Amino acid sequence: FKSVTFEDSHFKNCVFEDITSMNTYFRNCTFVNTTFYNTDLEQYKFVDSELINCTFFHIRTGCTISFSDDYSAYWIYFVNFLGTLAVLPGNIVSALLMDRIGRLTMLG
Repeated sequence: FKSVTFEDSHFKNCVFEDITSMNTYFRNCTFVNTTFYNTDLEQYKFVDSELINCTFFHIRTGCTISFSDDYSAYWIYFVNFLGTLAVLPGNIVSALLMDRIGRLTMLG
C-alpha cells in the first residue's frame, strides 16, 4: 500500500518490524506492549494515539522518497507518449537522409 490510515484501532502485543511507510498514520489508536524494530514510524505519525509500554529499536532516520498521491498511470503514460513524439521528427529526417544519401556516405 502507498499509504494507510488506521483510525480507532487497538494493537496489543504486536511487533512492527522492517516497515517503511510514506503516508501511514495512526489516529486515535492504542498500542499496548508493542515493539517497533527497524521502522520509520516517528512520533508525528501517531496522532492522538496512546502508547503504553512500547519500545522502539533502530529507528530509521533520514530522507525517504515520497511521491504525491496524484500521480496516476494515465499521466505517466501520457508524458512518455509526449517524449516519444518529440523524437519522431528526427527519426523521419534520419530515415529520409539514409534513403537519399546512403548509409556508407553518412558514416563518413
